[in-house]
Amino acid sequence: MIAPSELVLNADGSIYHLHLLPHQIAKTIITVGDPDRVAMVSLYFDELEHRVQKREFVTHTGRIGNKRLTVISTGIGTDNIDIVLNEIDALVNIDLPARLVKPNLTSLNIIRLGTSGSLQPDVAVESLVASSFGLGLEGLLHYYRFTPNPIEQQLLQQLPAFSPMVAPYIAQGSPFLLQQLANDITTGITATCGGFYGPQGRQLRLLPAIADLPAQLQNFSYNQHRVTNFEMETAAIYGLCRLLGHRALSVNVILANRPKGLFSQNPKEAVGKMIQSMLARIITLPDD
Repeated sequence: MIAPSELVLNADGSIYHLHLLPHQIAKTIITVGDPDRVAMVSLYFDELEHRVQKREFVTHTGRIGNKRLTVISTGIGTDNIDIVLNEIDALVNIDLPARLVKPNLTSLNIIRLGTSGSLQPDVAVESLVASSFGLGLEGLLHYYRFTPNPIEQQLLQQLPAFSPMVAPYIAQGSPFLLQQLANDITTGITATCGGFYGPQGRQLRLLPAIADLPAQLQNFSYNQHRVTNFEMETAAIYGLCRLLGHRALSVNVILANRPKGLFSQNPKEAVGKMIQSMLARIITLPDD
């Protein structure tokens, strides 16, 4: 039995932070960072079954045709991803009243629709990038027992030393979801950073410790793999989903091109186009 201090439930039996009960989520889950973006996705639902909010975690579950979908806002950063992924998994793989792991585990499809900055001049503003791997520069996965697979290990060995940064990790996304949903989209390694300014090499009034970090990432290449973009969630999603037995894919619309110093003139419209394009693909996924 999992102790109440470890598996925290609300008075109604719902999981602590997300405030959700097991029947309120689907087997295909879309994660977005911005709570306001949840409604941008559920706008296309034919039916809305559940609408739940606690703190920055907003959840809408409904259907497009016969396809049941859940969209959840994670907020920004891998600390929130740690909460969201563990609690989503608990909803399907732990008997909450009994506080026991279920004997038969459920695998979910978890798709991030996010925003990102490009590290490559040829990856244009308002284009889409699907992450083949997440490169973690923020350290979350080091708190779990994660063993890199052979290709992850090869990529790690080729990375430059980012000292004084935390030791990087690399986690692969789902090859199945990448093929099913993004076989015609630009793919690459997505670097996941622990912040927006210094951790991504931006300088306002403070000097970043690694001023050339964007250039180091841009110049990395190994066996046709390159770092295309960076943001603040993907690597943790990929790593935790691997450990928990879920399939994960991160697709980001590029709002900034760092080498060219450009930013989207209409970010909301660019996000809306990504949502429409990806929903048309996601609804074709099987649930098992």
